[in-house]
Amino acid sequence: MNPKPNSRRGSILVVAMLFGTLMVVALSSYVALNTHSLKMANRSFYASEAMNMAESGLEEAVWSFNQAYQGEASAWNGWSISGTAATRTFTDFTLGTNATGFVKVYVDNYNPAPAIQPNVIAESTVTLPNSQGRVSRMVEIKMRRRSYFAAGLVAKNAINFTGNTASVDSWVSDPDNDASTAAVPYGSSVRRDKGSIGATSVTATISVGNADIWGTASVGGSTATNITVGSNGRVGPFSTGAGIKDPNSVASDFNASLDIVSNPTTGTVLASIGSTIGTEGTTTVWRTASCITSSLTVYGNVTLILTAGAGVDAIDIAGSDGITLAPGATLTIYTEGDVKIAGNGLANPNDRPDAFQLWGTSTSTIPQDIQIAGNGALKGVIYAPNANVRINGNGDVMGAIVGQQITLDGTANFHYDESLGTRNENTPFGITKWRELLTPTDRAVYASNLAF
Repeated sequence: MNPKPNSRRGSILVVAMLFGTLMVVALSSYVALNTHSLKMANRSFYASEAMNMAESGLEEAVWSFNQAYQGEASAWNGWSISGTAATRTFTDFTLGTNATGFVKVYVDNYNPAPAIQPNVIAESTVTLPNSQGRVSRMVEIKMRRRSYFAAGLVAKNAINFTGNTASVDSWVSDPDNDASTAAVPYGSSVRRDKGSIGATSVTATISVGNADIWGTASVGGSTATNITVGSNGRVGPFSTGAGIKDPNSVASDFNASLDIVSNPTTGTVLASIGSTIGTEGTTTVWRTASCITSSLTVYGNVTLILTAGAGVDAIDIAGSDGITLAPGATLTIYTEGDVKIAGNGLANPNDRPDAFQLWGTSTSTIPQDIQIAGNGALKGVIYAPNANVRINGNGDVMGAIVGQQITLDGTANFHYDESLGTRNENTPFGITKWRELLTPTDRAVYASNLAF
């Protein structure tokens, strides 16, 4: 018996209603899913913004540190100071319609002593639009003063080894990082294969020739092919064979901040300099416009500001003359003039190379010219980022050198003092550690510091 027409129509209606219900459920689920995805995407977007805000707060703190380093009295204006700590809230962020945000920054030591590494904590908070709650990120950085001598040889444009038996290695003169204890002299028992060298510009070259670079070599370009090695040269650890660049010991994208150092404005004016300067056990600062042309013996701790201008000789010593540091003496020279210490060269009997320091302060487009010879061991540090530096020695050269171009002539063996890389001196601050604080335990450590 065939179904009645009304029964068939009823069945179709039920099916249609079920299908419609399924469509409504499906569409509702689809809309809910899209709404949830939109909220998640929105939250993710503002989480990224919160991280940007936190890092902006950290940058403000780093800026204040380095403005204070440059002597800017207003560097910490706007910050609340309590003891050694500094705090500040930043609110000037544009985040879109109905979204607001702020960053709290806490500095545990805004005016640290040389050996102190300050911590900076930034906590950002974004209030989401349409009552979607808040997003918060917290970041911690540790800072310390950057060293001018984080590598043994650093040049802007080129490093060239012209001798056939030259080498580069390293040692640590101050293993306990305490200048009051006796230094460790360089010797075969303490030598290390950490003799790092680098050239910063994108077109920089390092010509190793037949030298032995027991350590690393890096250039600023995108490829390490600008590091060339002769048939008897090498770059790498002590086990590296002749003619080889160990792939783990060469690199590109080398970068170093080569800040210009200015001549100090202090010092007692001298019309001329005699054969001796300084007094044992005392610290003196002198400035003179005269050129040093004959032997000089240094006693005590002496700083010399040689005010000769760019392209003018500040030191020109040759023949049987030279510069000699008495035992325990130190000599620090600042000059934008040219320097030539030949003849008997520079004699520094101290185990710490930085007992002799030469700071090239030229900003001229014509490179400063610095030439130093050593009669035996040559110990010292040279920082002259706008100078062509030439070292000519027949013995050991110990310390660190920064220049526009560096050339090592003769048979000198260069020994980088790794202790110079941790010097606590009056230099700009850099970041040594960065981490996001993700867990409640990590965040709780600084909760009270950020409760302002």
